[in-house]
Amino acid sequence: MKVLYLDCGMGAAGDMLMGALVSLLTEEQQSYFADKINSIGIPGVTVTIQNDVKCGVTGKHIEVLIGGASEGEEHGNDGHDHNRGHQHDHHHHHVHSSMRDIEEIIDKLDISNKVREDVKQIYKRIALAESTVHGTTVSEIHFHEVGMMDAIADITGCAMLLELLQVDKVVVSPINVGYGTVKCAHGILPVPAPATANLLKNIPSYAGDVKGELCTPTGAAILGYYGNEFSNMPLMTVEAVGYGTGKKDFEAANVVRAIVGHSGDGQDSIVELSCNMDDITGEQIGYVTELLLKKGARDVFTTAVTMKKNRPGILLTVLCTDEDKMDMAEIIFKNTTTIGIRELSKKRMTLNRREELLKTGFGDVRVKRSSGYGVKRVKAEYEDIANIARQNNLSIQEVIDAVNKEIRED
Repeated sequence: MKVLYLDCGMGAAGDMLMGALVSLLTEEQQSYFADKINSIGIPGVTVTIQNDVKCGVTGKHIEVLIGGASEGEEHGNDGHDHNRGHQHDHHHHHVHSSMRDIEEIIDKLDISNKVREDVKQIYKRIALAESTVHGTTVSEIHFHEVGMMDAIADITGCAMLLELLQVDKVVVSPINVGYGTVKCAHGILPVPAPATANLLKNIPSYAGDVKGELCTPTGAAILGYYGNEFSNMPLMTVEAVGYGTGKKDFEAANVVRAIVGHSGDGQDSIVELSCNMDDITGEQIGYVTELLLKKGARDVFTTAVTMKKNRPGILLTVLCTDEDKMDMAEIIFKNTTTIGIRELSKKRMTLNRREELLKTGFGDVRVKRSSGYGVKRVKAEYEDIANIARQNNLSIQEVIDAVNKEIRED
């Protein structure tokens, strides 16, 4: 299993994460990425990759130029990085954009469908966190124009790099958020800033010894979206190590460290939650299944069973991670008739899996590749196949056959 470990002992900002991911690439790949992100169409934005040194550690610093000025000269903030790259530099801007405006910009970018969806979901996390803080709705949240473009560049860059790296799992260390206060558009706020605190719910974090804002809203949103596990570095065989630097200097190296390698191929653990019910309707089962899957359950299924007094019933089974089990239990109790849930922790053997985009005559198609235990499998994503079939008045099998032919030729 290809694993990415992100060491956030000095927090995380969007540009630092992008720099850490860039530093894992070869020079040729870095050049390709720089050309690509500057050609996707983020309005008025130019991204440069620079070599940098913090406390003797060499890393990559990402500079975002907006209308010819660096973010240090023109950085705004409102639901974005209050301290982008760990630099206090706040100015007020009078041009604002709504979440709808942001989605329209993202829709026009020349990026893959997966990257586009990832960017939208991450930005929605920021908007939701801000709306919670300000007691309003996501649609009413407005972002400063310059800070918005910074965030789009950071989030899109990280999404593109993770697509390029093709990792199977992202593990994030406990996150150092710093302590003290930070000055932003709304005044002086405690560290972590309220939006950041919301984005870090259910994620291990701590204050540490550094005074200042170390983890920004954009950094927290990216880590929360991509992180599969939040723990110390797992057992892994290291293949590459990289560093993304912030602008400010501290006694400790102001960097995010990225480590990529392989770990325990084909084995992990899963939690099984189950309960029996003889007084629940089919509609309720369908609804709770949908909620559980949206929340991140690995699988949800039902089995017909016979219960006491010979009553026909339903056995509901949910597979999830240990980190998600309490959220799953809450959904089950709230939306079913059960009064008890059984829990089993199980080890399992799995094939290594990764998703990639295949360019076909029909357009981009997501393809899942699985391997391990002497087995290799490739399967196109059903939703993409179904959309192509609808748009071209073809049967599902006709599209599968055509895409499989292109897979074999790829």
